Amino acid sequence: MPSPRLLIGLPLLATPLAIAAWLWLTMLSPWTYERPEHLAPIGEGPHALFVYGTLTHAPIRWVVYGRAGDPEPASLPGYRRTGLDLKACADCTVEGLALTVSAEELARLDRYERLGIRYLRIRAELSDGSTAWVYRRLPDAD
Repeated sequence: MPSPRLLIGLPLLATPLAIAAWLWLTMLSPWTYERPEHLAPIGEGPHALFVYGTLTHAPIRWVVYGRAGDPEPASLPGYRRTGLDLKACADCTVEGLALTVSAEELARLDRYERLGIRYLRIRAELSDGSTAWVYRRLPDAD
């Protein structure tokens, strides 16, 4: 029978390794995402981006594109949040954050959101009148 130290130590060692492997596969691996050819190239930055889900959390932004940034509270009128997506709703508003990112950071965010596979990126007007990119779930995405 394995020692109690091994039974405790093995999961403690395996958990951070599993997390690191998942992050590498998601963010850096050449095998998990290839930008679809039909997507337009990313123009030079800076780019305004509205986020409303996991990217509202600074540690996630740091992992995805290398910094937490200087987000500003923002709202997107005309939509409501439904799970991982936004649905049109005339009397609704989605609260989130407005980010300013470079072209390289936007490419990393596109990878994270699996642009062209799970999400599309649209231009939308925020409540302050500015426009920003917003990720919307593709209708046939899992």
